[in-house]
Amino acid sequence: MHPRHWAEVSPEKPAIIYARTGEVITYRDLNERSIRCANLLRRAGLKPGDHMAVIMENHVRFLEIAWAAQRCGLYFTAISWRFQPSEVAYILEHSGARALIVSAQQKALCEALPADVTAMPRFVVGGELSGYDSYEQALANEPATPTGEETRGTDMLYSSGSTGKPKAVKLPIENPSIDGATALYAFFGQRYAWNEDTRYLLPAPLYHSGPLRFAMAQGYFGGTVILMDRFDAEESLKLCQQYRITHAHWVPTMMVRLLKLPEAVRKSYDMSTVRYVMSGAGPISIDTKKAMIHWLGPILEEAYGGTEGNGATFITSEEWLEHPGSVGKAAIGSIHVLDDDGNELPTGEIGTVYFEGAHFEYYKDPEKTRDAYNEKGWSTLGDMGYLDEEGYLYLCDRKNDMIIVNGVNVYPVEAEHTLVTHPKVADAAVFGLPDDESGERVHAVVQLAGGAAGDDALARQLIDYCRERIAHIKCPKTLDFRSQLPRHETGKLYKRLLKAEYLG
Repeated sequence: MHPRHWAEVSPEKPAIIYARTGEVITYRDLNERSIRCANLLRRAGLKPGDHMAVIMENHVRFLEIAWAAQRCGLYFTAISWRFQPSEVAYILEHSGARALIVSAQQKALCEALPADVTAMPRFVVGGELSGYDSYEQALANEPATPTGEETRGTDMLYSSGSTGKPKAVKLPIENPSIDGATALYAFFGQRYAWNEDTRYLLPAPLYHSGPLRFAMAQGYFGGTVILMDRFDAEESLKLCQQYRITHAHWVPTMMVRLLKLPEAVRKSYDMSTVRYVMSGAGPISIDTKKAMIHWLGPILEEAYGGTEGNGATFITSEEWLEHPGSVGKAAIGSIHVLDDDGNELPTGEIGTVYFEGAHFEYYKDPEKTRDAYNEKGWSTLGDMGYLDEEGYLYLCDRKNDMIIVNGVNVYPVEAEHTLVTHPKVADAAVFGLPDDESGERVHAVVQLAGGAAGDDALARQLIDYCRERIAHIKCPKTLDFRSQLPRHETGKLYKRLLKAEYLG
């Protein structure tokens, strides 16, 4: 059912509770505000199939804007506020966004955007920003009944690409009706037993596909989203007790921070209503997962997949205890592990993981789309892994040197390109190393120009240099120096040799 259904049958039921302030958005509120926002977007000239963008933290207004796009046929792009202005400008231009809604909290980022890429109807929520109209005033002038045809829209989200440029997955819209959950939402609803009694704790950023889609799905099932503006370990436990949470969404780095709380603090909160802890976006270490299951019981559900939606695996706590380290069996699509020549590998041998099933495309990038498929039409996210005899998947490494930091995909080439623009740097290699808190950390090894030696002060200077130019999450957290990097005479950099040294 659509939120408009719940607005009729349970108008006063909370659809969203903003944890920081306690503000409650009922289903009546959500329905009416999303209608007004949809009317505002229509008045701004947007038509079904057009694109719009949002730059906003986990704001109380975020989901009503997403629902507005859903009910007037738009592609909705939520842009990470952690990106640098150049990255945001690329996404706005590449997506062809025809409207932009931002929060006043992102004022500095928005003021740094080039005028040519923001030449569109623009609205600011919760304050003032030069060149932007007040969202609140504009919304108040719109009627609470639809002014045009209500037809389904969907998200089109960006993640970093293997060349460093963000890439977008444009998924087809299944049908024009705004009512009824999509096949993907329906699948997750059944898997996690979502219904009108669900109370879903969401501390992860809404510009990520999983949190956004899971939050939107609650509107179909009549559940309540308890939205945190940012994650705090003890606060999330407090909210579980206060709102009698049934489903908590914690990525691995959040679990690490929860487990670092004193045991007495963790045990002081009533977690008895939590039936599912849902996780994905990155691998969970064996020690972390064991500790979580020991603490909360066998309620941890792990999933592996991507924004592309080409396939997914799932694993329950009970299954994981029998197959520690696995990310589960395929539940969407079927898995094939192939060598570099495209041959299927036997059980236990590591290769590239492919899914046979759904088709996707990278928006305006036929080359990346083509590279994701093999001649049989199977697609890959570029991950390396192997299957055991029972068909459980184990991930080992990531092709193209991808690093996952706090559940976010990071590709090192962008940091490498940034570092080598520094006048003191001759060459740079960036790769991921294990990190107890973030899963992996970004590490750099730098060769200085003229054979100079480096020190801690210069390492800090180079890290800061990188952080001034690209998103902080893409920048090295640690940095060392070498007199020479292992390059082939063709120019190929053997980062695996460097990484092997650090891993012993």
